[in-house]
Amino acid sequence: MVEAEIAIETGEGAMTTFVVRPDSAGPHPVALFLMDAPGKRPLLHAMARRLASHGYYVMLPNLYYRTCAAFELDFASKESFARMSELMRAVSNRMVGRDAAALSAHAERDAAADASRVGVVGYCMSGPFALWVAAEHASRVRAAASFYGVRLYLDAADSPHLRLGEIAGEVYVACAEHDEWVPLAMIDRFEAALQAAGTRGRVERYWGTKHGFAFADRPAYDARADARHWAALLELFARNLKPGASQPAGERSA
Repeated sequence: MVEAEIAIETGEGAMTTFVVRPDSAGPHPVALFLMDAPGKRPLLHAMARRLASHGYYVMLPNLYYRTCAAFELDFASKESFARMSELMRAVSNRMVGRDAAALSAHAERDAAADASRVGVVGYCMSGPFALWVAAEHASRVRAAASFYGVRLYLDAADSPHLRLGEIAGEVYVACAEHDEWVPLAMIDRFEAALQAAGTRGRVERYWGTKHGFAFADRPAYDARADARHWAALLELFARNLKPGASQPAGERSA
């Protein structure tokens, strides 16, 4: 594997980004791996490496870069949780849409990356970001996944459900059965909006799980649900990003 920690200038600051890809020259489809609220940390680096091992050029940015150069939650500290809450509130869907443009621009300049084929995955805080990016960059995003993503359906102008009709790629949304931040009623409303928009994709409920089931550093970690999450993510990306995968409807060749 080839990996590096780089800084991407966005016009709003230097966005530190972990980039990892296979040894082979490629070009490899691009996977934007969006961090959860506890921050860009070794666990996510390991997950990025795992995703890259399946043939992807993975980019894991620090989405808090506008406020701080680095943050990793101390799960035992109330002060650290308070800081995390501040940082979360300072990041919006629109900001991450701009960040995705900067990440894609960097990938376009790297011969090892195929920036015309992009997948994006988000967890918790970044679940809605993944869907927003899929709508904002519909010509290149072929697949988008959200795992226990929060704020998917809100009475707000930037609610992700309002942009589902703009997404050309395939969407996969997974939620936990027991989640105080993502009630099943919200998922029901989001699923209805997905179907009404005619967006290609599906919603799955992981029964018996809690918020954070895919992260080994969380008390709610569930090994079986984690394995299921990896299988779903890899299948989604393979269907849409690998050579021979179909293009989004708006980008099909004549």
